[in-house]
Amino acid sequence: MSDAALCPSRSAARVGTMTARTLILGQTLTFADDPFKVPVAEAAIHERRGGVLVEDGLIATLGPADDLLAAHPDAAVTDMGSRLLTAGFVDSHAHYPQTAIIASWGKRLVDWLNAYTFPEEARFCDAAYARETAGRYLDLTLMNGTTTVCSYCTVHPESVEAFFVEARKRGLRAVAGKTCMDQNAPDNLRDTVRSSHDDSKRLLERWHGVDRLGYAITPRFSPTSTPGQLEALGALWAEHPECLMQTHLSEQTDEVEWALSLHPDARDYLETYEMHGLLGEGALYGHAIHLTERERARIAEADASVVHCPTSNTFIGSGLLDLTGLVAGGNRIALATDTGGGSSFSMLRTMAAAYEIAQLRGAVLHPAQLYWLATSGSARAMRLDDRIGRLAPGIEADLIALDLASTPAIAQRADRAEDIWEALFPTIMMGDDRAVAQVWIAGRAMR
Repeated sequence: MSDAALCPSRSAARVGTMTARTLILGQTLTFADDPFKVPVAEAAIHERRGGVLVEDGLIATLGPADDLLAAHPDAAVTDMGSRLLTAGFVDSHAHYPQTAIIASWGKRLVDWLNAYTFPEEARFCDAAYARETAGRYLDLTLMNGTTTVCSYCTVHPESVEAFFVEARKRGLRAVAGKTCMDQNAPDNLRDTVRSSHDDSKRLLERWHGVDRLGYAITPRFSPTSTPGQLEALGALWAEHPECLMQTHLSEQTDEVEWALSLHPDARDYLETYEMHGLLGEGALYGHAIHLTERERARIAEADASVVHCPTSNTFIGSGLLDLTGLVAGGNRIALATDTGGGSSFSMLRTMAAAYEIAQLRGAVLHPAQLYWLATSGSARAMRLDDRIGRLAPGIEADLIALDLASTPAIAQRADRAEDIWEALFPTIMMGDDRAVAQVWIAGRAMR
């Protein structure tokens, strides 16, 4: 994403500066509807030569480039040539404290937590280490075109403060929460029923709604929380329903068995949350691979969301999500990297993995469906689709410009494309941070 990669601007608008009104030109792609529910031609809007007018951090309008140039002759112009302008990616499930241990070798989920995750998370009692890691994580995600993230922190309040400070410094819309664990975790990573509630409440009241930040109440998963802790966090969520609630659900079969052994009164894994007030609108359940029919139906009925983490599911050997079945059942679905169980910071790689998993299940995902999941779908799951995730008037100007010929291999395939989807799909399947030519946060170019 070097300055040299940018096409010359039509006027004196400079990268990294923000003007009152900026017109960004290129191909444009946005969504008017859900391509899982309506034909792609009705859901997606593509302009081969279009533009987005940004004013005071918001999208003012969009349309054909010539029309916008004629209507707004006073706007500063950045011309991205043939690059594709879209909403930035929305990563709805990540663990920023696991940045340094991404792509650690081997093991099942619980072994992986004990061998890599817990030792690394113990370091986040150090506020300076937490700040350094949070900054590095957010820079890596921005390089990959991710403009909004929903992250778990650690049990330490310092880790939450660090994340929000760094996200605010960059002007990001971001959501995070203190991970809560009072059992089945190392002593130095356990809190208590009281401290989990009180720390979460204090952090929520300090940060939720500040600038573009939001708080998520965050029990790691029911095996690491006593019923008392789950009850306390459910009560906190009932007190603050404006917040999200994020946790893990049915990632691996042995995890499901473990959760049920610890909560013998529950009919299924979901009910270990449901009986404590942790099911409802604004709930984000990471993974949700091995669901019963009752669980599928209850998640849909409660209008909660399932977060698909495909690179993590293949890397840790968790299983293959029935994405199309869940969509058919009326479930909200988001897409996420699950850094660092996931093996990439890139939502492009995440889309590719989602496509591959669907293929293994006998379903074929259209490029429009993949891209919708990584933008509008994830924003919808996070209850932020009125603010981010698409190009539309009034939506925050978190944008990216994709180079659809970023490598020789991608370029030679894209050269044969007969429509935008054939041109975009090679970048979805083979692209990386080199494809991200520019990122704008609230209309501000980040390089």
